[in-house]
Amino acid sequence: MMEYSQNFIGLYTKSFRSYFDYPALSNYGTDVRFTYGETAKEIAKLHLLFKEYDVRQGEKIALIGKNNAYWCVIFMASITYGAVIVPILQDFSPADIQNIVNHSGSTLLFVSDSMRKTLDEKQMTSLKAVFPFSDKSLPADLYSSMDKKFAEKYPNGFTAEDINYQEFPNENLVILNYTSGTTGFSKGVLLTGNNLVGNLAFAHQEMPVKKGDNLVSLLPLAHAYGCGFEFLFPIKEGCHVILLGKTPSPNIVLSAFSEYKPALIIAVPLILEKIYKRMIVPVTGRKSFALALKIPLLNQLLYSVIRKKLVKAFGGQFIQVIIGGAPLNAEVEEFLLKIKFPISVGYGMTECSPLISFSLYPKYIPLSCGKILPNMEIRVDSPDPYNIVGEIQVKGQNVMLGYYNNEQATKEVFTDDGWLKTGDLGTIDKNNNVFIRGRLKDMMLSATGQNIYPEEIEAKLNNLPYINDSLVVGRNGKLIAMVYPDYETAKQNGVSSDDLCKIMDTNVKTLNEMVASYEKIAEIQLTDEFKKTPKRSIKRYLYI
Repeated sequence: MMEYSQNFIGLYTKSFRSYFDYPALSNYGTDVRFTYGETAKEIAKLHLLFKEYDVRQGEKIALIGKNNAYWCVIFMASITYGAVIVPILQDFSPADIQNIVNHSGSTLLFVSDSMRKTLDEKQMTSLKAVFPFSDKSLPADLYSSMDKKFAEKYPNGFTAEDINYQEFPNENLVILNYTSGTTGFSKGVLLTGNNLVGNLAFAHQEMPVKKGDNLVSLLPLAHAYGCGFEFLFPIKEGCHVILLGKTPSPNIVLSAFSEYKPALIIAVPLILEKIYKRMIVPVTGRKSFALALKIPLLNQLLYSVIRKKLVKAFGGQFIQVIIGGAPLNAEVEEFLLKIKFPISVGYGMTECSPLISFSLYPKYIPLSCGKILPNMEIRVDSPDPYNIVGEIQVKGQNVMLGYYNNEQATKEVFTDDGWLKTGDLGTIDKNNNVFIRGRLKDMMLSATGQNIYPEEIEAKLNNLPYINDSLVVGRNGKLIAMVYPDYETAKQNGVSSDDLCKIMDTNVKTLNEMVASYEKIAEIQLTDEFKKTPKRSIKRYLYI
């Protein structure tokens, strides 16, 4: 059993040595594939490059680009050298990227070819050098001056015995992760080796994968959730990480699952919900299916058939599907658990590097976000935390040091007695299972003083016909639902624009029969596709 105090960097010395000949990183749909030994060799070359540019322990190295093997090599080379990696989401605007590079004081920048064209390097004054890379290679000239030095350092070739990274103290800063939340203001989260070991130790105990297992990476690795559980964790365990490197549409995701048969699936709700709508709803929506469910034994047979079909579509060899980043739609969750499909919903945030709570199926309690981690504590700012909603607050090993060069924001996010204010509203039970109701800043009050959680209304709305996404907002004392329609399905089914408007009117009536009187919406307003964070959450601040 892995301890919560093991040296973070030492974990990867052990990993790259132990699994030297095993596959480590592959770019989906290409011939780019590294073993652990080949990855370590690339890391060693970059270490020589860092020395060439006089990069010192604790200096910042910024990294921007889509998920690929070379992104992972640069990340791992930086942290095993003793530098602080600054992974920047490529969804940020060029101006924001330049501000982050300057704010972090990064001295080197690795940037994808496509992103480099959008940046003004003269505006990033702290940089010593900028190195472009692609999903197929690092540029040849990057290594040209290193080849001779590499040959001199490893005259007998590079072997497992040559991997011996310095074990920097776990208290050291490892990642400076700029948030991509829905508030519009990006802050630099300070994450240490100790924070990361807390997540890895828990994952090792609760997410049983083994060397040689495949894991398909769907999420942006520049985000704490994807980085922690689709990269740092599987690489520590000797898994083979297949980097999708493109938008995870249902077709692409299911194709990758079919080819690589992952042992563990990490996803955000939107991915699972889209697959559910595509594969399950067309079957369960039939009248014949509803009638068949009323017949004893036949209903269980139907559930078994659907489960087998879904399990096969996900590759057939996974232990679990873990959902995080946002709440899973309650209707989707209820059906999947009813057919005994192994899903669990976890809860976390970048400031907790990222995990706060999780329970492995079948211990997972429906509609919860799992149980608080053993190295964390939780409380609810409420007179009755088991029944009355309040802000969730946490403390423990996974909690960040604070925000980089932002004392005011750091002070505001912690209570006077040292608890991190998550900004999420919810309750807990006596076993410390966490139940989220919504975001504190998004909660609205009705005219009669009732708390309204727009996320709960949106979850119901998103299950109605021809709705892709929705956002419930207050306008002149009324609730309005902004809706981005499912135009693709409407087109396939021959639904005209006029018909779509009529369907939305019907959806208003249907929704209002499902919610409390103070939660009823006045109308649906059709809109273009919403702007979203990399976790695929709507940037609410743009529409309120």
